[in-house]
Amino acid sequence: MSTGLVWFRNDLRVKDQESLALATNSHKNVIGVYCFDPRQFKLNKFGFKKTEKYRAKFLIETVEDLKSTLEKYTIPLFVYLGKPEDYIPKLLVVHKISHIYFQDEWTKEERVVEEALKEATKTNKVNFVKAYSQFLFSPNLMPFQFSETPKVFTVFRKWIEKEVQPRSLVIIKQNFEQKKIDNPTTIPSIKDLGFENFSTPVHTAFPFRGGEANALEHLTNYFWKTEQVSYYKKTRNGLLGTKYSSKLSAWLANGSISANTIYNQLKKYEQQVTKNESTYWLFFELLWRDYFKYISLRYGDAIFKQKGIKNSVYNWQNNSELVEQWITGTTQSNFVNANMIELQQTGWMSNRGRQNVASYFAKNLQLDWRIGAAYFESLLIDYDVHSNYGNWCYVAGVGNDPRDRTFNVDLQAKRYDPNAKYQKLWLQPKLF
Repeated sequence: MSTGLVWFRNDLRVKDQESLALATNSHKNVIGVYCFDPRQFKLNKFGFKKTEKYRAKFLIETVEDLKSTLEKYTIPLFVYLGKPEDYIPKLLVVHKISHIYFQDEWTKEERVVEEALKEATKTNKVNFVKAYSQFLFSPNLMPFQFSETPKVFTVFRKWIEKEVQPRSLVIIKQNFEQKKIDNPTTIPSIKDLGFENFSTPVHTAFPFRGGEANALEHLTNYFWKTEQVSYYKKTRNGLLGTKYSSKLSAWLANGSISANTIYNQLKKYEQQVTKNESTYWLFFELLWRDYFKYISLRYGDAIFKQKGIKNSVYNWQNNSELVEQWITGTTQSNFVNANMIELQQTGWMSNRGRQNVASYFAKNLQLDWRIGAAYFESLLIDYDVHSNYGNWCYVAGVGNDPRDRTFNVDLQAKRYDPNAKYQKLWLQPKLF
């Protein structure tokens, strides 16, 4: 049998890894490859690094964990600081690769990389095998075409709940063994990626490390040891500490845990412990995650354009002074400022905070929402292209919200931070 290559992208795991399962079931020998693509660390058109230090560190930890786990199957992970199209063709020749297995990505920049790789390998006679492994409800199981994706989430949700079941978890062969393959590559350091070593404040709400092992440990803790999932709906709008919300989004974003793995644990929990509004609400949020992916499949690059998927026209402005005030947490809203300083210092912000600062940026300051979305892309540890740009379109009034709402940040602060504990934590000693 020939050798298969798994090109890891945002699917950095072994459990429920469809590409890896296909490769190990089809080939006697398998190798993996991950590229820290320099394009992901350059400045974007708005002047922000596409990937800042927080997500870069989390990514390094994730790849370290993936490499260690794959070694248990004698599968080497070749890691490069460079473009996939520059390094993968060399592996094809040295290791006589016949198939490349990878997770499908359809947004613009990811398509460019895939096409560049295909162009660079067109003389190698290699087969490309895609998998839709980032969904809970795979497009292969859907009763509709991408072009039929509902414009309103509620319609999508009801359709899914009535018609569709998630795919089964895929299993990697436990007895998969192959001859040892020499791997001279090393994982780049944070300095190799252009950053200095740094520390995060001890009171960060996201003190967790990257990697599948940490994701699974956190899942076990959240479900089985603390049973916090039983209170998810009550705590998900929290602002302080590590226990509000599930905190699973960062591992989901780079694929070190699958939505399907979370869903399976949720179903077991509902059978063995309790099934309530909170357990349903975690499923509800996983559905939202899928929905934004289907929206990007339907509307393509419109999610990155100023008019969004509605083709709506607003009087957006590009006021660099106002943008800087928002970024540095020096606006007229203490609640917005506290959230922005938390993001700046930790790479994390609550869902409640994200909605408020995004609404303030687009609706109160009337700034081009794409600038805010690009800043989130740079800073957030749990950045996911579909959820980030889908949510920003939604809040800005050019996405899937038929009501086109504006958040009253003062009322929101009174409701979710009534004693200003959160604001005091991040604004001291500035104002309190």
